[in-house]
Amino acid sequence: MITKIQKLDKEEYDIEELEEAAQILRAGGLVAFPTETVYGLGGNALDAEVSKKIYAAKGRPSDNPLIVHISNAKDIEKLAKNIPDRAYKLAEVFWPGPLTLILFKDSSVPYSTTGGLDTVAIRLPANKIARDLIEQSGIYIAAPSANLSGKPSPTKAEHVITDLNGKIDMIIDGGNATLGLESTILDLTMEEPMLLRPGCITKTMLENTIGPIACDPAILSRNPSNNIVPKAPGMKYRHYAPEGSLTIYEGKLDDVIKTINEEAKAKIAGGSRVGIIATEETKQYYQYGDVMTVGSRNDEASIAAGLYNILRQFDELKTEYIFTESFENNALGHAIMNRLIKAAGYHIVNVSK
Repeated sequence: MITKIQKLDKEEYDIEELEEAAQILRAGGLVAFPTETVYGLGGNALDAEVSKKIYAAKGRPSDNPLIVHISNAKDIEKLAKNIPDRAYKLAEVFWPGPLTLILFKDSSVPYSTTGGLDTVAIRLPANKIARDLIEQSGIYIAAPSANLSGKPSPTKAEHVITDLNGKIDMIIDGGNATLGLESTILDLTMEEPMLLRPGCITKTMLENTIGPIACDPAILSRNPSNNIVPKAPGMKYRHYAPEGSLTIYEGKLDDVIKTINEEAKAKIAGGSRVGIIATEETKQYYQYGDVMTVGSRNDEASIAAGLYNILRQFDELKTEYIFTESFENNALGHAIMNRLIKAAGYHIVNVSK
């Protein structure tokens, strides 16, 4: 398969430039496109065979649900049933934006899209190209992240090309994703809403809108479980992972820096290539390996935006061992640590014990 690459200026383009991509989607093909979170791999959400194509292109387990992207908040009424009032409250505050709501699915949504569940995950993206593509195609678009399953999510079209060139029909290059982390996922099918995946819309922000919500214990679990039935993407399987071995070091920051330096020195002496994920505040203290700055601890959004790109840069360098500091488990740090823990395959070292 030849994958067509279409570059769009996200600030200035004609919607007719999306017509070829829209035709591909209507015909049952696959198109990767930008959103504000990460790039998505899109296909017709109501076509069971298309969902199978998405799973195949990604190498994704078929019990891992897909998120259905819409362009109008009222479209949830065509995709879901028994919609609670709080869904409308959340949509009013956070849509368009990086929030996915889980609701009971309408019969029109095939089980192949929902991973065999009676629930459907829905979001309305803020990215204009994404919304215009949905409008132009006239369909609802099921779109997981546009990467090979398990690899770091793509925040640039180049990442999508690396993973999926030759496997899908088209890639729309609309520039870098601005947020860099997948959407927050909230389950509204139970009496007390439950946060299934943290993101840039934090638990506090959600509670300020609808009151108390619970957190799924798997979000920051230090131990993987093979018994999870995933109601949302990213819950069960190893995700976001670089090719090299990633280890998270947590504890007092001075101890973390000292330990990472010692481990890096030893691995390099043994002939291995080592990468270190540092922050603006700590980069000067690392003495060994390829040191990359992910962002500033004073600006968690910068860390979120840069995380996946750094993991992919280490892949390009064929880095065998990657060492990273941990981050605060609150606000956006909650989402960052959720991704890091899964990317590391739960390999965490507490250096202060």
